[in-house]
Amino acid sequence: MISVNVFSDEKAWSKRLKNKDLFFKKVCKAFPKKYKFSNKKVSFTLLLSNNKNIKKLNKVFRNKNKSTDILSFPLDKKIKISKNTYLGDIIISYNFIDKPKSQELKLFKEKVIKIFIHGFLHLLGFDHIKNKHYSKMLREENLLYKSVKSKIN
Repeated sequence: MISVNVFSDEKAWSKRLKNKDLFFKKVCKAFPKKYKFSNKKVSFTLLLSNNKNIKKLNKVFRNKNKSTDILSFPLDKKIKISKNTYLGDIIISYNFIDKPKSQELKLFKEKVIKIFIHGFLHLLGFDHIKNKHYSKMLREENLLYKSVKSKIN
């Protein structure tokens, strides 16, 4: 079973996602079987933040003095899923997702799901530094997104 602990330091998230915990719980529940980790306790933390805070984290941990849409911090480089596994942390910037501000709620949620999946795959060891890794990660992102999209709306 996979669980996500959701925190927020940006009030604007509550305007778009009324029940953040339930939203991300539904997304995880809609993952394909191989990412549900049956008979195991797999967890990670999600911080719903903003450009200002994500820029600080990006500077401290990646030495990049700019904001970004998402940061992922895997607990370990090599992920070994055991009975009880903590994967790491994901931070998503509201400001990146909420562009344009006039976008419909449905589009906003789709963007949140896509970027959330992207961060989740980073926690599992996927990356996109080299083209071959990018292609593999993109395939997995699409597989996960199709699964979630077919079960949530």
